[in-house]
Amino acid sequence: MTEPFDAPIEAGQRLQKVLAAAGVASRRVSEQLIVEGRVEVNGRIVTELGSRVDPETDLVAVDGVAVQLDPAKRYYMLNKPRGVVSSMRDEQGRPDLRQFTDHLEERVFNVGRLDAETSGLLLLTNDGDLAHVLAHPSFGVEKTYIAKVRGRVTPQVVQRLKQGIELDDGFIKADRARVLQQQGDERHSMVELTLHSGRNRIVRRMLDAVGHPVVDLVRRSFGPLHLGTLRSGAMRELTKVELGQLLTLSRAADAGRKGKR
Repeated sequence: MTEPFDAPIEAGQRLQKVLAAAGVASRRVSEQLIVEGRVEVNGRIVTELGSRVDPETDLVAVDGVAVQLDPAKRYYMLNKPRGVVSSMRDEQGRPDLRQFTDHLEERVFNVGRLDAETSGLLLLTNDGDLAHVLAHPSFGVEKTYIAKVRGRVTPQVVQRLKQGIELDDGFIKADRARVLQQQGDERHSMVELTLHSGRNRIVRRMLDAVGHPVVDLVRRSFGPLHLGTLRSGAMRELTKVELGQLLTLSRAADAGRKGKR
């Protein structure tokens, strides 16, 4: 349990003002949140209204959910279409992500990649710290894909995907796997796979290894983010709830990674 910390933080801006500027609540409601012990600064509960924080360095959370204090940081969800390369500038002249970001005032970049023929959820941001944590090999953010594959996928194949298979670059298994539906002619199946690995083209290679090559592949979720009804080629900013969930996840992962050093 986190211990209360009542000593004022002298430097920086008043905590309630920072919370209000971040859009958490009005200054009056933010003061109430502080008094009720619902606000943490750098992992410690702060209950003193005179507390001050540095928005550039201090980590603030409300009810255990991280808050972004820097208004210059931007976070977007893109439903990347097939045929688009996950790059801000493709040296081979193929369609890239600039067509979706050129209108933005800030420069953003993609977190991770989807191969050109895979569509779905791609996170774009100018938050280098968050991107570094999410892209770090030790983190392994959970991702869910829906694949249209050749052939009839049996329960035995699903079990094999969950138990794991050996690929050229090592052992891999799905966290979850299930058949969504069989096509009427039984020439194709729809399969949902969830896994943590960020290895190159891993879903396609796994399904190919069990005898069901991918015809079409969509990433539906990335960590706490879900594509929902966002149409192909559309982009939107993350909601405050989505951003809070993502920041909380990345901060916990970063703390865990540093703790292992």
